[in-house]
Amino acid sequence: MLHVQYTGRRGGEGRIRRERDGGRVSPGRAIALGGLTVGALDALDAIIFFGIRGVSARQIFQGIAAGLLGPSARAGGIGTVLVGVAVHFLIATVIVAVYCLASRKLPQLRRRVLLWGPIYGILAYLFMNEVVITLRFGQQPLPPLPVLLNGLLIHMFGVGLPSALFARAVEWQGAGRKA
Repeated sequence: MLHVQYTGRRGGEGRIRRERDGGRVSPGRAIALGGLTVGALDALDAIIFFGIRGVSARQIFQGIAAGLLGPSARAGGIGTVLVGVAVHFLIATVIVAVYCLASRKLPQLRRRVLLWGPIYGILAYLFMNEVVITLRFGQQPLPPLPVLLNGLLIHMFGVGLPSALFARAVEWQGAGRKA
């Protein structure tokens, strides 16, 4: 956002001073917009990637809902689809929030987003697949190579990198504009 300020005297000559605030936003706004962005990118990837392989969007989101509601969610109607969508976007928002909060204590995460964003995406992928899914559904076999590569790539560039970019946009109270 551009701020313009007149620094002259009344009736006299003066200067107009322009400053850019670097697009800084509040932490809450960055987390909310980041969650929507990450959730949309990840969902779109899943719908396209698995859609090509014969899996419907309905099945994808019912599968997500099954993590919360159990296997019967896969046979549910639009209600379980909506639960899956809500859970998906909640998880995406939490992922962004964790990066934003970590970046407040570790400013390097905001300074080197092209490095730390994709690394964070890989960590998020591993946490979801090796901790969350394993705790809920038990140990899963290694997915086929195309599924594994797609999962890693979308988490690097559609989850981790946007999380880092939204964290970089945060204006922390009392932190000034250095980060």
